[in-house]
Amino acid sequence: MFRPVPREEVYRKLLHGLVVVLPLGVFYGPVLLNVERWGVSLLALAMFLLSLGIEIARFRFPRFGKWYFSSFGSMLREKEKHQLTGATYVAAATFFCASLSVLIERMAASACISLILFILGDAAAALVGKSCGRVRLGEKTLEGAIGCFLLCFALAYFLPSKLPGFSEKWGGEIVFWQAFFLGFVVAVLELFPLPFGKVKLNDNLYVPVLVTLIAYCIS
Repeated sequence: MFRPVPREEVYRKLLHGLVVVLPLGVFYGPVLLNVERWGVSLLALAMFLLSLGIEIARFRFPRFGKWYFSSFGSMLREKEKHQLTGATYVAAATFFCASLSVLIERMAASACISLILFILGDAAAALVGKSCGRVRLGEKTLEGAIGCFLLCFALAYFLPSKLPGFSEKWGGEIVFWQAFFLGFVVAVLELFPLPFGKVKLNDNLYVPVLVTLIAYCIS
């Protein structure tokens, strides 16, 4: 039995899906912009700082905050009204992944596929969980995790061969077990947030970075 997903959540995840341009920018940016990989990393840093600046402005300047909430408030989760939004954490993760890609070309391919899997997998988990989730696991649902895994597995297995130049940077095609493993890792990390002492980090920040490192290790 399916439940209707709130329209605001659908809009939020559609916007989330559009952010897939970021990992493509990390991978193809040097060619498209005719810059070195460190130049793409600097652009990612600028994007993060801009997003962070907007967040600070909405907290410190009431008039700007009022305009921000009237424009985007319907897409914010309750906790994001008083904390940084997921978008800013994704921007930070993109910067960290872009910085890792400076080290070696294979890392750039790992960052690209990892960001794509997390961005779209997270959206799938939320939409599936809200529409048909029954088994609660903390703040998430088992059904959402399964939806996340299936989409990430399919993307990891079928998408890379469609991305020009990806196989050369990765070192070949992503084989079945690699795609399965990456999908599983994303789903588990999205389902069970990792504790860092008493600090609870946003999964939008650390999951793409961890998956990038894992993808590099298995490539």
